[in-house]
Amino acid sequence: MSFDDPMSWLGGWEGYRVETVERREGEQPEIWIFLGFQPGAALICDGCGEAAGAVHDIECRVVRDLPILDATTFVSVPRRRVACPQCGPRLERLSWLERYARVTTRLAESVGRLCAVLPVKHVATFFDLHWSTVKAIDTHRLEVALNPPEFSSVEVLAMDEFALRKGHRYATVVVDPRRRRVLWVGKGRGREDIRPFFDLLGTAGCHRIKAVAMDMNAAYAREVKARCPHAVVIYDLFHVIAKYGREVIDRVRVDEANRLRHDKKARKVVKTARWLLLRNRETIVREEDHVRLDEVLAANQSLMTVYVLRDELKGLWRMSSPEAARTAWNDWVRKARDSAIPALMRFAKRLEPYLAGIAAATVWRLNTSVLEGINNRIKVIKRMAYGFRDDAYFFLKIRDAFPGIPS
Repeated sequence: MSFDDPMSWLGGWEGYRVETVERREGEQPEIWIFLGFQPGAALICDGCGEAAGAVHDIECRVVRDLPILDATTFVSVPRRRVACPQCGPRLERLSWLERYARVTTRLAESVGRLCAVLPVKHVATFFDLHWSTVKAIDTHRLEVALNPPEFSSVEVLAMDEFALRKGHRYATVVVDPRRRRVLWVGKGRGREDIRPFFDLLGTAGCHRIKAVAMDMNAAYAREVKARCPHAVVIYDLFHVIAKYGREVIDRVRVDEANRLRHDKKARKVVKTARWLLLRNRETIVREEDHVRLDEVLAANQSLMTVYVLRDELKGLWRMSSPEAARTAWNDWVRKARDSAIPALMRFAKRLEPYLAGIAAATVWRLNTSVLEGINNRIKVIKRMAYGFRDDAYFFLKIRDAFPGIPS
């Protein structure tokens, strides 16, 4: 194209030139651009990419382009099928229009960029496109950008579950914690649900995995041990302590409140102290909350015991070696038994089978804290779109939001 035809040059419709332009007034103004063939333009087969010498047939197609000024823009393009010696009748390859697209490449790219930061509904309204059209464009963009996933440098993993929707429906997210990159998202949290990820990883990839951080999900651990022979399972501090809070501190608080049912004032103090007891002391900001926590602990020996032993339990992950962690564990279990607090004793018994995974954390220093941040972002993505009806599209959006940092 030459500067003698400025409209064609500015439009960038390679292989075509502008023949006529119409402006149609209405509630929403429209600009219609009618293209014709550029003389001498090469015919390229969209199948093999080779030049073709003849045209098989021509079909006129109307596609959307980026809006011009205040008007929605339509482009009428005579779409050619070439007579390719190798492929037979195939569409002509165009740099600005994909094979069966009803929007130009630049409009699709603009839609994709906005979909990264706005809900599909808002993008559809902005461009005056149908919701399903915008979703299809964004899905195609994500599939091209994210597939196939690249696993060649992955040696450690972190796995966690998140709520997909109400009704106890969950999904699993697998992350490369070193690069903060989401590798895979799938429905469910059972052993068979995460199996497709390891199939995708392949035998060589599974053998390359050295450590996997997770919560106390037995299904995750069994599948990792079955598929990754060299991997060490690491149980995350956050999940263990959260479980301790629910099963020990909360249980003891309720039991103590029930024991004090004849002392309404003391019962109220214990009953309303739940969030103070579950929080770490260093995260408590208000001075009055520190004072209140000290008063609750000083007034109740059982709560004091389980509160202090929670901090000692955290210390296992900070030990210098697995041997030191096991020694500290034996000391912690002895204190738990000596306390004679049923909930604490039960928790110690249930946690013992996970000791190897806890001790391994002293070597690998891996945890799922990065996953907690990712799970929070997942909630934002889901809330921004008012929920997702298409799980596959939702999972692509999650992967796109966490491409990772350069290694």
